[in-house]
Amino acid sequence: MSTFHSLAGVYAAAVTPLQPDFSPSLDDTLRLLDFLAQRGCHGALLFGTTGEGPSFAQAERHAVLQAARSVRQAHPAFRLLAGTGTPSLEETVELTRAAFDLGCDGVVTLPPYYFRKVSDDGLFAWYSQVLRRAVPQGGAFFGYHIPAVSGVGLSFDLLARLRDAFPDRFAGIKDSTGDPEHARLLGERFGRDLVVLTGHDRLLTHALSHHASGCITAMANVTAPLLRQVYDAFTRRAPDAPTQARLEAYRAVMDRYPPAPALYKGLLSADHGFPAWSVRPPLLPLPPETLQAARDELALI
Repeated sequence: MSTFHSLAGVYAAAVTPLQPDFSPSLDDTLRLLDFLAQRGCHGALLFGTTGEGPSFAQAERHAVLQAARSVRQAHPAFRLLAGTGTPSLEETVELTRAAFDLGCDGVVTLPPYYFRKVSDDGLFAWYSQVLRRAVPQGGAFFGYHIPAVSGVGLSFDLLARLRDAFPDRFAGIKDSTGDPEHARLLGERFGRDLVVLTGHDRLLTHALSHHASGCITAMANVTAPLLRQVYDAFTRRAPDAPTQARLEAYRAVMDRYPPAPALYKGLLSADHGFPAWSVRPPLLPLPPETLQAARDELALI
């Protein structure tokens, strides 16, 4: 499928703007999505890892997704994906169904991440329930492979079973391993019939070279123009190695200043004029001196 699929492209794993009382800011969500669209993102994932998805209740997610649709008034082609994975089958079904009802183009769904030693058969049964009950025919459902965080990986055999069982619903996978070899094998096995989106900026050109369709990354909140430049260059069959190298340098710095939601909210405020959004506990904002240290390092790239 590569870069020609309708859902190919550069997606931001968007932060979730918050009010001082830690509730979602709907107005600022629209401002952020407009900003991301203007800077070259094809779309955004709401309530992913960087969006602190597991920290928000179902009603809060509904309100944000409903408000987010308004971005299409100014950017009709902008695509919206929603993170819908929870440890609860019923809650995941409800969130997934609601995301499609609210006009999302697709969902990105973690495996149930409490029971960490489940089998592929158990995961297939769980995902099958979600796909049958919550995803409309032609809806785009993505598995989310981030085992370092979720503790539950999605094996190649599981992906093949889901692809074969739900060819009109199971659209692909977000791969956030950051492992070049995994990206290569994933793209070579599935990139021609599933949408593979890398979650790691330093692997964008590498993943595209192995049949990936694009990326969903946290760094796109602040470096979308560079990601789009690399993506567009690849589609023209003229890979942009210098810009890819800059992305790798930026990512090396970013990784030294966790947690990512706090870092990107701080950079959006300091460098792009957004309010100083907090993160929701148990995460904490970066101390001002830590944020400044990150900015100083980034300025040298």
